[in-house]
Amino acid sequence: MTRPPTVTLTLVEGRLDHTEYVFDERATAVLGRARDCSLRLPNDEHHRTVSRHHCLLDINPPDIRIRDFGSLNGTFVNGQKIGQRRSCQTPEQAAAEKFPEHDLDEGDKIRVGATVFRVGVEVQHTLERIWCRKCGRDVSGETRVRDGEYLCASCQAEPAAMLRLLLGLAHPEHEELSSIAGFTLLKELGHGGMGAVHLARHESSGEKVALKVMLPKVAVRPEARARFLREMALTQALRHPNIARLRSSGFSKGTFFFTSEYCTGGGLDLLVDRNDGRLPVDQALRIIDQALEGLDHAHSQGVVHRDLSPSNILLHNEADGSTTAKISDFGLGKAFDKAGFSGLTRTGETAGKPWFMPRQQVSDFKNATPAGDVWALAASLYHILTGKYPRDFARDKDVWQVVLDMPAVPVREREPSVPRALADVIDKALQEEPVIGFQTAAEFRDALLAAAESR
Repeated sequence: MTRPPTVTLTLVEGRLDHTEYVFDERATAVLGRARDCSLRLPNDEHHRTVSRHHCLLDINPPDIRIRDFGSLNGTFVNGQKIGQRRSCQTPEQAAAEKFPEHDLDEGDKIRVGATVFRVGVEVQHTLERIWCRKCGRDVSGETRVRDGEYLCASCQAEPAAMLRLLLGLAHPEHEELSSIAGFTLLKELGHGGMGAVHLARHESSGEKVALKVMLPKVAVRPEARARFLREMALTQALRHPNIARLRSSGFSKGTFFFTSEYCTGGGLDLLVDRNDGRLPVDQALRIIDQALEGLDHAHSQGVVHRDLSPSNILLHNEADGSTTAKISDFGLGKAFDKAGFSGLTRTGETAGKPWFMPRQQVSDFKNATPAGDVWALAASLYHILTGKYPRDFARDKDVWQVVLDMPAVPVREREPSVPRALADVIDKALQEEPVIGFQTAAEFRDALLAAAESR
């Protein structure tokens, strides 16, 4: 077995607490003078031109990319500036422009102020070639990781075709596919950059499930695959009426697949769209109250979602005519990203969209906390009441710098009809300094119930 690739930043000029930073798994690092920066630079005369949040390192070993935030003095790679705002611009004006990114490699040097790092990239190559697990094409040139299972870019672009292939192979002799044997696809429920989800029915039992495939952007090493599936096993153990149950998970042909409880009412985002972009206060509170119950249970079991938004709060229509809210995809997307399977997701044309993400999840990507989930659920409530996101994301503005630098806009500035007591609770929940306003789902739920009773 080969060693996993690593990226190392070695301090060659400057004075910091550490002289070497080693990354052997997916990470992001923000360089700057702010106290929440992963690589905090000194606030001294040698770094006065360094911004609070100066630049971002997007790391998925062996790949590393640097992105300048439009800093006053620029970021230098091997002596060349990759980004700098003009002297007449404010940081806010500069953030609205797109500044260059730069892919880094062995021996490159990064200079920010008087601090210089040298980049080290270690990849243990093998003599084996990599073949696409679907079409069989030689894809050794598509990925820098020289071992693991991989799908070529063309096959990654067709998740439904990959799902049909797996279902066709799901016979008794293929034990790894036993959990999806006997299912027939009925319709697509959604798709995105990482895969797709379909409604499927079991041929003999008639049971309906949501069947999802996720296609890694990098070669999947055995140890990374096992680590990710172990994390999914924790999610499968969750049992609560306000959590959409993850029934099974598996891996075959370079593809992860999952079956989960099918919720007949679809996502909360779809309900909001059908109601002209916002919901009445009472209806919104009923849904979020149930979601908070499910969230509290998951946190009590040590499971953090990391990616909450209205699209993964599902609604199930009960036989008695009522509707139950269920949180779906617990930990799925972010665990997939954390394992490195998503590629580089903080930079590039397909950079993620952190509309419902607290700044702590940008500055400290690996250590997601329950409080981050509470913030995201508060942001979801804000959105379904106002039709807007808590932060102002202007067109072409660097979304990650917005999250790092911009606080949430008070909810009544968006929608004055939100009752004052409720608005106070939401605004507190969306505080991020010095810590997130409510640290637990139970605290936030109690405050919402008290605000509702005072109306």
